[in-house]
Amino acid sequence: MKLVSAIIKPFKLQEVREALVDAGIEGLTISEVKGYGRQKGHTEMYRGAEYSVDTLPKIKLEILVEDEKLSTVTDVVTKTANTGKIGDGKIFITSVDDVIRIRTGETGSDAI
Repeated sequence: MKLVSAIIKPFKLQEVREALVDAGIEGLTISEVKGYGRQKGHTEMYRGAEYSVDTLPKIKLEILVEDEKLSTVTDVVTKTANTGKIGDGKIFITSVDDVIRIRTGETGSDAI
């Protein structure tokens, strides 16, 4: 099993979620996060004064999938979250040893 963590732009959330559902991916966790990459934030104007915003709002998606569905998830997220501009995000993939469904006690693939 793999845990796919994807950091994307907030306005792409609905499009990515719908594409994952269409691809047969059933569950995901969504978190609002802040961060920066190479762009290191940006400057804005407020009441005539310029100030620096060091972190940008992003969305973090966490999707637990069986190894066979990994390429489907990464392909869907890569294609639908891409705007071609800096700050589109990143995908992190980590191995998961086991998962346990709290309600039933099921483990492994049955618990996904």
